[in-house]
Amino acid sequence: MAAVTAMLVGCASSKAPVTAEAPPRAPAAVQVYAAGSLREALTLIASDYEARTGQAVALTFGASGLLRERIEKGEAAQVFASADMDHPQRLAAEHGWQAPTVLVRNALCALTSDQVNAAPATLLGTLLRPAIRVGTSTPKADPSGDYAWALFRKADEIQPGAYAVLDAKALKLTGGADSPKPPPGRGTYAWIMEQRRADVFLTYCTNAMAAQKEVPWLKVVQLPPVLQVGAAYGLTVRTTAQPSAVQFAQALMAPPAQAVFRRFGFGPPPSGLEPPQR
Repeated sequence: MAAVTAMLVGCASSKAPVTAEAPPRAPAAVQVYAAGSLREALTLIASDYEARTGQAVALTFGASGLLRERIEKGEAAQVFASADMDHPQRLAAEHGWQAPTVLVRNALCALTSDQVNAAPATLLGTLLRPAIRVGTSTPKADPSGDYAWALFRKADEIQPGAYAVLDAKALKLTGGADSPKPPPGRGTYAWIMEQRRADVFLTYCTNAMAAQKEVPWLKVVQLPPVLQVGAAYGLTVRTTAQPSAVQFAQALMAPPAQAVFRRFGFGPPPSGLEPPQR
C-alpha cells in the first residue's frame, strides 16, 4: 500500500502546474498633439484609422505654440501637427524631431456678426472703424494670432498707419494659456461671437465655416487678394517614435486622409512632398 501511495504522489508531482495565459497586450496608443483647428477632421481620420488597423490613437488638441511648449517640457507626444511650420521646425532643430512636412493648407477669413455689413472690398475699412471690435487669437501661443498680425502688416502697406490702429485695438480672445474656454460641446469661435465679444473675428476659414454652421446668423467674409494670408500646417514625428507613430503620420499624408481634410475645407499640401520617414 505504501508503494502505491508513493507512486501516486510521484505522478502528481511530475505534472506541470496549469497557468492561464495572459491576454495579449493592446498596442500602445500613438500620442498625437495637434492644432485645435484640426479637431473635427483629425478626430474622424483617427477613428477610421483605429477601426481599420486596431492601432489606438490618442489625440490632444490646443494652440500650437502652447503644445510645442508642453512637448519641450517633456510630454510624450510622438506626432505633432501644428498650424504653422515654425513650431515643428523649432522642435526639429532643438528637441529630436524630424524636419516637418506640409500636412494641409488653410487661410484667414473674417467671421462677422449679423450687425456688421462687410464684403471683401470693404473689409479693411470695416476693421479700421473705431466702433468695430476686432477679435484675434494670441500671437506666439497660437499661429492664428501670428497670421492676423501678418494681415495687419499687409494692411499697412495699403493704408499707412493701419498696422498701428489694428495692433492697438485687436482683442486677443483665444489661443492663450488663460483664454476663456467654451462650454462642453461648443465651438470656440461660435461661442465667442454668440457672446458678442467681438464684431469681427479673424480666424482660419475652416474655423469660420464651422462657426457659421453652429450659429447660422454669423457671416463669413473672404479676405481680398491684397490682404490674403495663407497658413501651412506642419507635420513632424519624434525621431525616437515607435513605428506605429510613423505609420499614422504617413497615413495622414495619404489620399484617404487628405480627402477628409478637404471635406472640412483644408487645402492640399504642395505636390511632391515626401511623407515622414521610418
